[in-house]
Amino acid sequence: YGQLLESQNRDVRRGAFEALYDTYTAWKNTLGDTFTSAVKKERFYSKTRKYESSLHAALHEDNVDPEVYTNLIESIHDHLPLMHRYVRLRKKLLGVDELHMYDLYVPMVADQDMEFSREEAKEMVQEGLHPLGNQYLHDMSAGFSDGWIDWLENRGKTSGAYSWGTYGVHPYVLLNYQGTLNDVFTLAHELGHAMHSFYSDQKQEFVNSHYTIFVAEVASTLNEALLMDDLLKKTKDPKKRAYLLNHFLEQFRGTVFRQTMFAEFEMIVHGRIGAGEALTSEKLCEIYYELNEKYYGSDMVVDKAIAMEWARIPHFYRPFYVYKYATGFSAAVSLSQQILEEGEPAVERYLEFLGSGGSDYPVNLLQKAGVDMSKPEPIVQAMKVFEELLSELEHLADTAL
Repeated sequence: YGQLLESQNRDVRRGAFEALYDTYTAWKNTLGDTFTSAVKKERFYSKTRKYESSLHAALHEDNVDPEVYTNLIESIHDHLPLMHRYVRLRKKLLGVDELHMYDLYVPMVADQDMEFSREEAKEMVQEGLHPLGNQYLHDMSAGFSDGWIDWLENRGKTSGAYSWGTYGVHPYVLLNYQGTLNDVFTLAHELGHAMHSFYSDQKQEFVNSHYTIFVAEVASTLNEALLMDDLLKKTKDPKKRAYLLNHFLEQFRGTVFRQTMFAEFEMIVHGRIGAGEALTSEKLCEIYYELNEKYYGSDMVVDKAIAMEWARIPHFYRPFYVYKYATGFSAAVSLSQQILEEGEPAVERYLEFLGSGGSDYPVNLLQKAGVDMSKPEPIVQAMKVFEELLSELEHLADTAL
């Protein structure tokens, strides 16, 4: 489905979109009952265990104040005009009279046919992560020389990419490397996970070595942010710069804006069911459709079929999970800016964070690194970066594309 939505043929995109959601719609009552039953279960457990709400119960394990959750949503609401500008730019670059939901994933900048060998990818990542200092680069180089990375596709090998390992053994990185720009960023991303695990295992006893999901995407996303900064500094060709900008803007859209919309949907649904309201599948669709209208703005034709998208998000069955993608991405962008602007002091704080594992609650670990997720500032700083990238791409759209 993802590949079909990236097709340059608009009829293919539309057909895939309609076929998928027509099928979900045919089962909407069953799916609605399944989801609301899961929400009621969470409500029962949280009430029985004397929590104020399902949100409070879900955030308890990480010792996260619900204000962190609501701050994220409110901060993104304040910056929705940027998302609406992004939608207008996408509509302009695709050259369509109406921008539909099935037009969101097709690249809005022409593919620059950029291919990179494994050696080139290694060099790009090492140069991009140069701001993290010699010790980090030295330790990471072991990943290239000592067999940490399984690069190539193979029969029976899982798709995608990930980093995994056990305590006392260096982490392993599994890739399906195809030589694309996205694969280079994936390499940087997975090495971020690997180095987080490497330092946490090195610095912590087993019981405190495992870091929580709340901080799990910080190290990986920070690596991507630093790599992007380096590539933009080196790339002068307008079309290639536009291609890079498009790549990073899409990450903001998918990881910050979209996941925050998901988080708001969860908050609304759990809140209403917690208050005793009965939610039918039609009501779930109504809530979800209105959120899409709010987040994407008036330049987007919000197709009726998108109202069923809630039914295909498996994360909703692990309540109040998706917000961590948005907070983690924002924290990573904020930390990357500190590293680029402050240098050594910020690097030292960050390396200490990587070695902290699960030795403290995640919000406390990020505070020591220089990011206070209990306040809106990290979200605001990430949105400032998004605006700068968006402004440049808008300028390139007017002058060079």
